[in-house]
Amino acid sequence: MNQRLSFANLLRSLCETLDQIPEHRIGTNKQYTLRDAGLAAFSVFHMQSPSFLAHQRTMQQAKGRSNAQSIFGMEEIPCDNQIRTLLDPVDPNCLNPVYGEAIGGLEEAGWLEKFRSFHDKLLVAMDGTWYFSSQRIHCDYCNHKTNPDNTTTYFHAAITPVIVKAGEKHVIPLEPEFLWPQDGHEKQDCEQEAAKRWINAHAERLRAWQVIILGDDLLSRQPFCSLLLEKQLSFILVCKPDSQPELYRWIEYLDAQGVVGRLSLRCWNGHSAEIYHYRYFNQVPLCGGEEAPKLNWCELTITAEDTGEILYRNSFITNFTITETTVKDIVRDGRTRWKIENENNNVLKTKGYHLEHNFGHGQQFLSAILVSLNILAFLFHTIFDLVDTKYQLLRHTLATRKTFFNDIRALTRYLLFQSWDHLLDFMITQLELLPP
Repeated sequence: MNQRLSFANLLRSLCETLDQIPEHRIGTNKQYTLRDAGLAAFSVFHMQSPSFLAHQRTMQQAKGRSNAQSIFGMEEIPCDNQIRTLLDPVDPNCLNPVYGEAIGGLEEAGWLEKFRSFHDKLLVAMDGTWYFSSQRIHCDYCNHKTNPDNTTTYFHAAITPVIVKAGEKHVIPLEPEFLWPQDGHEKQDCEQEAAKRWINAHAERLRAWQVIILGDDLLSRQPFCSLLLEKQLSFILVCKPDSQPELYRWIEYLDAQGVVGRLSLRCWNGHSAEIYHYRYFNQVPLCGGEEAPKLNWCELTITAEDTGEILYRNSFITNFTITETTVKDIVRDGRTRWKIENENNNVLKTKGYHLEHNFGHGQQFLSAILVSLNILAFLFHTIFDLVDTKYQLLRHTLATRKTFFNDIRALTRYLLFQSWDHLLDFMITQLELLPP
């Protein structure tokens, strides 16, 4: 395994980043460091164990040492309230260097090349997700919406970009961008503005990677498309008729003239035949106005061959020229955007990371930095699943994610391990597996 992608090195990157956080406490009562608070929160997400810290305090009392120290490098184990107090003022963007080190390691090891798709590009899907909502608890950094019954829901949300590829079960999470009130803006923050901030912050790296930005219908608007064109970034964005009526008036007119490209293919889904109907046209105005960019449009409608029932329909805009030979690949990659829901947001919410659980709301950045640490834990495990042969062997042998983490939780509650690798080696030995 590339040592840059080892648990020890990734954890070292996290420790060094946490050490760079400016001290915000006034006074001499500084028993717990900001590093310990960050590592403590991260360990809960990494082990997928809300009780991990409590168990390690018990072990510390009994054995004089705990896995919180030996595996995660904590000096002291702060309690939950101390963790929340220490992390609340910390801007989650301070963790971005850890993401950079992890993704840089994957790039160095050649893994990003394995995710390349149409035109040898890297697909980066963007989508927003809520991670906290309440009609009672709120802070100055909350967004809000008014419900039909005139009640108010307060919420926190983030853009969670990921690298995806059609047919690949893994996604690689990138730095999130959080939605919260921006200085100098009267309107509350929204997904489009957060997505624009993220693009502006990372455009140079995205150009170097030669990415295609994938997004839902909320992003298929002139300001965002113009920004991508300005930054020389390719894109494939969902574009629905209700969102861009001017574009679709053009499509209807051009289709009536018989100049819209068409392609139909018969495909077998394993148990029945489906007909894939493609339509496409290049250089159509996205919206009204002289400054409207002219983009390329395509649509896929899937029907059942035996009944004619429509099974799927969606349409996309892109800056790639669309032809009979490219339309299939462009649509395939456009549809890959759904992996951000299935393999990223859904995993974070339902597969042990509990993204929507209120680990702590705070008055400033607490909920956001906890989310960033949670996504970092997911990124670490994704990396190990890609490159670590010991981790791969155990995940394959134990079959389910639930069993793997149940075993880790049980072992670290009762036994002391010298390192993360020591834990994996112990599990391989006790399962009588041949070491990789």
